[in-house]
Amino acid sequence: MSGLSIGLVLAAVFAASAISGLLGMAGGSLLMAVLTLILPVSAALALHGAAQLASNLARAGFNARHVRYRTVGWFGLGAVASMALLSFVAFQPSKAAVFIGMGLLPILVWVPPRLIPLDAARPTHAVAGGFLATVMALAVGVSGPLSELFLVRSSLNRHEVIGTKAAFQVFAHLAKLIFYGGALFAIDTDGEGLGLALVAGAVVAAVLGAALGRRFLDAISEDHFRRWRRWIFTALGAGFLIQGLRLLAGG
Repeated sequence: MSGLSIGLVLAAVFAASAISGLLGMAGGSLLMAVLTLILPVSAALALHGAAQLASNLARAGFNARHVRYRTVGWFGLGAVASMALLSFVAFQPSKAAVFIGMGLLPILVWVPPRLIPLDAARPTHAVAGGFLATVMALAVGVSGPLSELFLVRSSLNRHEVIGTKAAFQVFAHLAKLIFYGGALFAIDTDGEGLGLALVAGAVVAAVLGAALGRRFLDAISEDHFRRWRRWIFTALGAGFLIQGLRLLAGG
């Protein structure tokens, strides 16, 4: 990786974390897109996992008093079950599959809540959410919109949505590190592996971005929070879908 590429990665981590800290979505997809264009898929998944793990831990920490911990516990149980099952499966997505998957994800945020009989407050639903979100995280790199399906019927305010969802996503990003983490050390940076320096830089950028996102979150209204986040994520998704189809057509 060149110095320019490393700078781009760190800037993308900071921006993605700030966006996720404000909207609770879109940032992870944006970061995954940048990393997938620069790195091999397995390394992109691993570095995305490290950066987003730090970002989500920071957001959960900043909103700790708003997190629904009982729900997170059931969600985590499903995530662990998913990791145990997938440990027997050898799978790595292509770049086209990653972009197409991220491009189709916005469909989930437009499904009317009345058509989704899902509620994370119910233990069986939370377990199912953890299982499915972890599968999606390992398959296409992101799973935030799927996790959100289990919160959309709730009456959580914007801080509760951000905090609880961030805690949910910790499991998905931890899974990526467990499954793909070894690929970090295969990336060439001036003749050596990726090394701890870039990972540490990404973690710092993620925490700083999450802190900035929290400041913006405090400043906006509930109405703006709910109105704009879906449109922003949908616009990004359209771009990802076009890129995925181009990669697929190009072989």
